[in-house]
Amino acid sequence: MNKIRLGFLLAGFVGLSNLVFAQTVDQGKKFYYYQRYKSAKDALEKAIAANPNNAEAVYWLAETDLALKDSVAAEATLQKALQTNGNVPILLVGMGHIELREGKASDARQRFETAISLTKGKDVEILNAVGRANADQNAKAGDPPYGIEKLNLATEIKKFNNPQTYVIMGDAYRKLIDGGNAVTAYNKALALDPKLAEAKFKIGIIYLTQNNKDYFLPAFEEATQMDPAYAPAFYQLYLYWFFRDINKAKDYFDKYLAVSDPSPTDTYDRISILYATGKYDPSAYGKAIEQAKAQISSLGDKADPRYYKLLAYATYDGMKDSVGAKNYLDQYFAKQKAGDFVPKDYSFRAEILSKFPHNDSLVTLNFQQALAMDTVQADKMDILKEALDLSKSTGNKTGYAYWQGQAYLMNKNPAQSDLYNWGIANYQAGQYKTADSIFCGMYESKYPNEIFGYLWCARSKRAQDDSTGSQGISVDAYDKLAQVGRAMDSTAKAAGTADSVKFRPQILESYFYLASYYNDIKKDKPAAILYLQKILEVDPSNSTAAKFIEILKRPPPRQPAAKPRAATTGTHSSTGRR
Repeated sequence: MNKIRLGFLLAGFVGLSNLVFAQTVDQGKKFYYYQRYKSAKDALEKAIAANPNNAEAVYWLAETDLALKDSVAAEATLQKALQTNGNVPILLVGMGHIELREGKASDARQRFETAISLTKGKDVEILNAVGRANADQNAKAGDPPYGIEKLNLATEIKKFNNPQTYVIMGDAYRKLIDGGNAVTAYNKALALDPKLAEAKFKIGIIYLTQNNKDYFLPAFEEATQMDPAYAPAFYQLYLYWFFRDINKAKDYFDKYLAVSDPSPTDTYDRISILYATGKYDPSAYGKAIEQAKAQISSLGDKADPRYYKLLAYATYDGMKDSVGAKNYLDQYFAKQKAGDFVPKDYSFRAEILSKFPHNDSLVTLNFQQALAMDTVQADKMDILKEALDLSKSTGNKTGYAYWQGQAYLMNKNPAQSDLYNWGIANYQAGQYKTADSIFCGMYESKYPNEIFGYLWCARSKRAQDDSTGSQGISVDAYDKLAQVGRAMDSTAKAAGTADSVKFRPQILESYFYLASYYNDIKKDKPAAILYLQKILEVDPSNSTAAKFIEILKRPPPRQPAAKPRAATTGTHSSTGRR
């Protein structure tokens, strides 16, 4: 009887231990869901320490290490487990995920197919893992359509009820930059679990990439209401309000801290909030500088490079010290990893560089880098506006003309004024050939019933000639301008409208130029008189034209008669010869 009791007790202990292990794995997965990766790692390592053959724990530990940007640890964990459990499906999929990140697409595909075959295509978790690997934004060799195919297979399994399948499907569509299908998939996940904050949060991310605050802001707020423990949503709200309402931002950041794992970036964010309050309390700039310097002093080479950027901002905004700001920003660019820059880094650098002479080309280059990095159209247009404003305020006419061109070319629906601004900016920058191509080519073609193209076409060509206009580069353009202007005014006159002389100034400019050219350069008085007479047709009271017609029609002054040449004195005589 004692043996029976002992056996029963032992069986109960083993069952309880397995339950504890399962709970530990589930805890790790739950932490992973909340993006609390350090907590997830701790829980999963405990589960593996208790049972090294727990393949599920091994897989999720590897996924957690990937989330922590430690692919070396992830691969080592999986390789060790595969040495003794070489045919465990979830481990095969985990290693396939590593291989996708390494660019080994065919090796990964073989592992995926083996895992699916071993489970006869009936294991939702295996199919989800395959989808997750291919949806990973950092897996360059990932195949989202293949992942979606396997996820759809999961939804066909009897009694399917797994919202994560649709979340991963949404991630795969997002990788394909297919926002519509991504949102549809996330909404299907919410239909299965209305409290799934992750799905609502990721809908917000879709709209965030489109800069559609009417949708992403409510989505992030709803995610926090669905699950107040979902830290990523609080952090996005903190980021949104940082430059808009620092008090709101601070509130959201405090809520984020309450439900997230401690991180070295938390201190950086706190000092960033202090810097942002400098807008209302100038003394905050000095405090932010002091605290940022303290972190650099304490952490040395391990300090977040962004502290140098923070110092640059605080020095520039708070101390109006461009030299100091440039020094800190140079250190930031020297220390930051290539993949961790953001577009604003380059546009801020452009602003700083503009404070120093002979940096126009570097300013342009940095704005170009900011544009190349940003993927949101609205944000790109904001960068363009910043570049335009800075070029204008610093008197950089060449840069201003360049950015007007970029603004026009990047605008999906450019207006007539956008094309005009581009052309006139080049004219004012002395880039007359470019202005010529814009006005004579694009503007006249797109807006044939507008006078500005013809006018600035003629002026741009005239500006390319020498000071006397000896080459006659703009003759045809001015002739065309006069014809178009007269035709437009004639049409208005026929309609009986008050603006029948609207383009008289442009017509007179054309005819005066042509009259001058033919008289001064071509020495063709009849042609010059013809154009002066055309002026009188348009403006009968024009005294200047009448005066020059009268002058040109005067007969040339008579030349005085030549005086007779005096007779030669002295003759040769035979006696005079020797």
